[in-house]
Amino acid sequence: MSRNFIKLASLILVLTLFFSSTTLARAAFDRDKMRSNESFSSAEPEYGIVAHRIGKISLAVANNGTFGDGFAPGALSDYITGQAVPSCEFPKGSNIRYLFAGAFWIGAVVGRDTLVSMGADGWTWGREFAPDQSPFGDIVYRSIKNPDQAEIYKDAVSEEDYIMVYSDTLTEGVDPDEFGRPHIPLNIEVTQRSYAWSYPYAEDFVLFDYEIKNIGVNKLVNTYMGIYVDADVHFEGTQGNNNSRAQDDICGFVDTLPAPGDNQCNFVDTVNIAWISDNDGDPLSTVFNDKSAPHVTGTRIVRTPADQLDVSFNWWISNGNVDLDYGPRERSRVGRLKEDFRDFRTGGQGTPTGDANKYYVLRNQEFDFDQVYTATIQPTDTFWSPPPPNLAGLLAVGYDTRYLLSFGPFDIDPGEKLPISFAYVAGEDFHSEDLIGNLEQNLPDDPDRFLSNLNFVDLGVNASWASRVYDNPGVDTDGNGTVGKFRVCCTDSIPAVDTIITGDPPETSYVDIPGWAMTACDTTFYEGDGVPDFRGASPPPAPKFWLEPGLGFIKVRFNGFRSETTKDVFSRLADFEGYRVYIARDDRASSYSVVASYDIEDYKVFGWNGSEYEVLGPPLSLDSLRCLYGQSCDDETWHPADYPRSSPFAYFDQILYFEGQDYNASIFGVTTPISKIYPDEPYPTTLVPEEAPVEELTEDGYLKYFEYEIIIDGLLPTVPYWVNVTAFDFGSYSEESDLDALETSLTVGAQSTYPLGTGDDPANGGTTVYVYPNPYRVDAGYRTNGFEGRTDTDRPDDRVRAIHFA
Repeated sequence: MSRNFIKLASLILVLTLFFSSTTLARAAFDRDKMRSNESFSSAEPEYGIVAHRIGKISLAVANNGTFGDGFAPGALSDYITGQAVPSCEFPKGSNIRYLFAGAFWIGAVVGRDTLVSMGADGWTWGREFAPDQSPFGDIVYRSIKNPDQAEIYKDAVSEEDYIMVYSDTLTEGVDPDEFGRPHIPLNIEVTQRSYAWSYPYAEDFVLFDYEIKNIGVNKLVNTYMGIYVDADVHFEGTQGNNNSRAQDDICGFVDTLPAPGDNQCNFVDTVNIAWISDNDGDPLSTVFNDKSAPHVTGTRIVRTPADQLDVSFNWWISNGNVDLDYGPRERSRVGRLKEDFRDFRTGGQGTPTGDANKYYVLRNQEFDFDQVYTATIQPTDTFWSPPPPNLAGLLAVGYDTRYLLSFGPFDIDPGEKLPISFAYVAGEDFHSEDLIGNLEQNLPDDPDRFLSNLNFVDLGVNASWASRVYDNPGVDTDGNGTVGKFRVCCTDSIPAVDTIITGDPPETSYVDIPGWAMTACDTTFYEGDGVPDFRGASPPPAPKFWLEPGLGFIKVRFNGFRSETTKDVFSRLADFEGYRVYIARDDRASSYSVVASYDIEDYKVFGWNGSEYEVLGPPLSLDSLRCLYGQSCDDETWHPADYPRSSPFAYFDQILYFEGQDYNASIFGVTTPISKIYPDEPYPTTLVPEEAPVEELTEDGYLKYFEYEIIIDGLLPTVPYWVNVTAFDFGSYSEESDLDALETSLTVGAQSTYPLGTGDDPANGGTTVYVYPNPYRVDAGYRTNGFEGRTDTDRPDDRVRAIHFA
């Protein structure tokens, strides 16, 4: 099926749906009408929405049981900062939307009644969760980044915590369902905490932690919970690569993926991710560009109230024309429950409306086939009810899809609280630029090949990290002696080796012994002790910095007190390694370039364990190494650089080699352009600035010893630049956390300025004024080359053209 045919057929389908909407079987969701004529008094629910922006994924969260901005009540401005809220942007700053909205669903049997409360369902108007009035319903922000702000730092878990409480007890103003039944509360209160980090291994997901409390007098029996997601993946601006927007999504479910890291034993992780993406990544002809959406997002449940629960995965496509409303449905008396086929009593086969239908979908234990298989379900299929034959091919290619990932059952007694935690995860490069054409070549006829060309690697790695941050593998959190599950991978291809040390100075040779060493085994913890940690290894805090612009240059001053003295959460060492200074023309991570770096001079030590080299611990300074391995601590003739892997060092019964940690660019003004502002300042007598002698402090109260600066010159004076200063560590070499060096975020805390001095600054060149570009040429490709419109992706070319005066 050709691309043109798919587009033409999709257009016909869209027009069919549009003209059939005059006879809607149910009220289609109106995104704008929901927010019209809203004015909340001080006694009404304190509705609000915030955005996680700390990582590579930007995700909105609202206090009515929804995430993304599609179901949020009121104005879409951040409750804490007042900024505009991105629904789900990935990567941050790309203007690519990966989520319309998601919502929390919960259903139970109360007495003889079946009830469901939901954040939203994307189709009917029901919004059944609401916060209390202020101040009880206020959203709370916390962060481990601000130890100096006690009210924010105290009890913080991540770099960006949001805590919100809402319940389903409000009935006034809540619309009845399609069958006319009013909202009947379960009487539950939800305390929702969401966490995000900027660290490289944790920047692609947001963790949600729910506490569900029964605040009623009735026991909630056979309770099921679910996460509902409607993605609508597309470029947000006016010049996207196509206009499909919500009409070309595909979704599916993956239960296992290869375990991340060196995986010689072919271990797999159980990830259980419900995923959704654009059907082809929106390429521009044969390439992806900055308006393409080649990535994927998914939902992974990381904690439930019980170890053994029934899990269901259902997807459907809602439509006002009942003949076009479709979702996979098992035939009668098949599947895990072997129930009779349920008639939704709406005429449609997809959208579950009303509490009874929603509860059925929450508990049906059905695992729907991936959407791309829709056209392979024939009328003769004995398991699945067939899709409409005239639409199956088009639905398999992609449409306005939504899914529900649910689990249960469990009971909740009055006053009892139950937990649930899940991660909303993004994965890069789901669609490969090398395989553009995968859609047209393989769908709807060959879904197996289509799926084999999708790249689940990054999604799997990030989902595994989400689980590990939630519950740290190898860590006994509650002190009961249990540290979680582990794997042992042994490689039997390592020849047994005997080591002979001869000569003076020692020379090392290796002699093979017949046979094979079976001791080359690695133990890897992959699951924690079952007690949540919500903690990960972190880089040192980024330094505080200031920008002082001048004509054509920017002076960057920074203070690294916290960077150089803060201890790592796992190793409990102050593992600071160095700084990097970056500059960019916009605030996207991909735009930043390194201007300068500094790192202390230190070296990793590797030792031979009989079968391979292994790192022996944290890096050591040159002075420490000379004390350990030289003739004395003052032995300047001994240097670790003289003993690389190809020429190891024999020390008694040890075989060692040394490797520099990072670049060891440690001489200020020589190997690095960064310099100390107070080079002769001794180490401070106290690390509490408030108690330090005045001569150890700058005028603005910072410890002089940790003051640095760099001048970035050669800049265009009337162009804005973004600058950031990061800190990085030397990594972690413990059993609990084996990580490469970590660096603070490129985008968090970045500042922008123009390289212009004050008007009376002689360096500004007097009163001569010039204009550039001169002449301005509309055919010169200024925007393509990044000279204009870099942050105005929602504007066409003729709205970003500009000349500059200097």
